Amino acid sequence: MRKLIYKCNVSLDGIAEHTAANAVDDELLDFFSGLLDETGIGLFGRITYQLMESYWPNIHQEPNATRGELEFADRFNSISKIVFSKSLEKAEWNNTKLIKGDAVEEVKKLKQQPGKNISIGGILLASSLINAGLVDEYWILIHPVIAGKGRRLFENVNDIKNLKLLETKKFNSGVVVLHYNYK
Repeated sequence: MRKLIYKCNVSLDGIAEHTAANAVDDELLDFFSGLLDETGIGLFGRITYQLMESYWPNIHQEPNATRGELEFADRFNSISKIVFSKSLEKAEWNNTKLIKGDAVEEVKKLKQQPGKNISIGGILLASSLINAGLVDEYWILIHPVIAGKGRRLFENVNDIKNLKLLETKKFNSGVVVLHYNYK
């Protein structure tokens, strides 16, 4: 059975807006590239999908793109992606399937199929999958910034989830990674 793994960048005060992740560098992108090596499918809600789709497919045209950005983009662009949205009309990023149906039921089916892990980020879709008991592991990357406002990580999670810390990692940028699963 595949694992569903939640990965999210947050500020020290728990804000999960992309602008709060201010310490993204090649070292961190290399870490994410390594996680992608174990990923067969990336799941997105509309908001996260549109954010990622607007940037990563075109990074090779950016003259100041770093080695880490280019390598991460190559891996990220090559994996299969599913975007769950009732309002999005089409998904044009390569290897992307648009599903307008029930995300919880679709993910239950995906987890039963053979293959590499399934990855998810963002807030709303991830919260619904956490509430349904479908997330197996968490990679929370805490950035050395206090954002003050924005959408909070786990703001839509309904009840207590007791987790077991599996490992930690600290990057030169000050980002700290916490890797959890359920007790």
